[in-house]
Amino acid sequence: MARIVLFLSVLVGLFGSAAFAAESKTLLVFGDSLSAGYGMMQRQAWPALLQNKLGSEWRVVNASQSGETTAGGLTRLGPTLKQHKPTIVLLELGANDGLRGLPVDAARKNLAAMIEQSQAAGARVALIGVQLPPNFGGPYTAKFAAMYAELARQYKLPPPPFLLEGIADKPALFQADQLHPIPAAQPYLLDNIWPLLQQLQVSG
Repeated sequence: MARIVLFLSVLVGLFGSAAFAAESKTLLVFGDSLSAGYGMMQRQAWPALLQNKLGSEWRVVNASQSGETTAGGLTRLGPTLKQHKPTIVLLELGANDGLRGLPVDAARKNLAAMIEQSQAAGARVALIGVQLPPNFGGPYTAKFAAMYAELARQYKLPPPPFLLEGIADKPALFQADQLHPIPAAQPYLLDNIWPLLQQLQVSG
């Protein structure tokens, strides 16, 4: 009888471990206000819509902060990786660097460091690209936009999608500041990054 009880205990432990492992697949969204759900309820933002689409197989952790720069993100990423131990990290940062006219080379260095930290933690990494309005000047905006593709090639990441693809020229889909998409635009943002997630073998 004791052996049967021990055998059953081992089985329960094995199945419990398997269930825990399945539940521990974490996707970390690490960005700025475009991902933090600025000006809306969290459940309306695209990371929350992503959680709904993926279901229980994945846990989407949205560690985005409004106003975040690449330098700020770099200081926060290490503790965030330790806390959540993500399987996948989506980096959506740089817009605030660009809007403040900060050096592109510094933003690129910070993003590179975050990619390396995430990969060292065992996560698959992808970049989500952002672009600046043309009034910031041709050379600066071109260098800024190219930064994401260059980093993706350097670190062998999937090609970064433009988060605001298809809506950037539609003022009705933005809040009064014309910088942050409204809740009705969030499904479009999710559609823009869904092919990227499929490349990372995420499905829902």
